[in-house]
Amino acid sequence: MAAELHVELVAADRSVWSGEATLVIARTPSGDIGVMPGHQPLLGVLESGPVTIRTSEGGTVVAAVHGGFVSFADDKLSLLAEIVELSDEIDVQRAERALERAKSETDAAAERRADVRLRAVAGVH
Repeated sequence: MAAELHVELVAADRSVWSGEATLVIARTPSGDIGVMPGHQPLLGVLESGPVTIRTSEGGTVVAAVHGGFVSFADDKLSLLAEIVELSDEIDVQRAERALERAKSETDAAAERRADVRLRAVAGVH
């Protein structure tokens, strides 16, 4: 059996995903990080960006995460975010419209949120 870590992906208003994984990739202020079983303890800030979870069953869970914190110790990873949207929950056409509107209004924060949603749907970091 491959080494696993227990992952909890939690938004301010709900538990989004919980389970066993072999790898999690998330964005921090210093860039993307990958956490695997046995990683050194970690406490840090999550930047807005896609989070990719490689499940123990061989599947992939991708979510758009908008700010928060990451904590890892004893093969337990917690991703606590203000807003989390699983890729299959994202309305692509709505996100595309929001991106265009944000660009036309030069709203950098809204543009970033819409871009993160679209990258999560596409599975792109």
